[in-house]
Amino acid sequence: MTLANDLNAHKQQFRSNVPQETQNVMQQATTDLGDSGILEQTLKVGDTIPDFTLPNATGKPVNVKELLTKGPVAIAFYRGGWCPYCNLELKALQNALASIEETGATLVAISPETPDNSLTTQEKNELAFPVLSDVDNQIARQFGLVFKLPASLLPIYQSFGIDVAAHNGNDHFELPIPATYVVQPNGKIVYAFADVDYTKRAEPSAIVDALKGL
Repeated sequence: MTLANDLNAHKQQFRSNVPQETQNVMQQATTDLGDSGILEQTLKVGDTIPDFTLPNATGKPVNVKELLTKGPVAIAFYRGGWCPYCNLELKALQNALASIEETGATLVAISPETPDNSLTTQEKNELAFPVLSDVDNQIARQFGLVFKLPASLLPIYQSFGIDVAAHNGNDHFELPIPATYVVQPNGKIVYAFADVDYTKRAEPSAIVDALKGL
């Protein structure tokens, strides 16, 4: 069973339970995001990632340059623990963690959620890898991943019981598009995935393959 299968299964369930009018608004938002050209500004294979330090779920600072001194690093940017597709991705990454670490790599996940909310996400999904808090999307912005949720989506998210402002600790309503990077020890990106469609994620097997190729 691949992550793509799990994501598609959830998408089909969503489609059968949510009014078509709501789905149309959400799909239009994704189309508009793609038309914005955001994918052209994201970091690509061959680019060097910025140095950064972010707190983990318990507030301890984690520096990516220090991680890179130990070996390659896989970085997964996700929207938040309120997103079911993100939780499916995080669980799939946890299932692949042993294979990732066998290559000598470190896996970290990054979201704009506050550390308290990141801790909830980590505990809920029983994650054994660091979940870092990029409050205000400062690092995701350097990767070219940040967009503002359109006003059309805010009441829909609220109707789903999703309070993005509370999760992120601000009212900017900014999120990263889902993205995954494999970075070699010199800071160069050797694998990059980014998609404006939040129902699509990098397959863990692709991450492992990229790491094995180093």
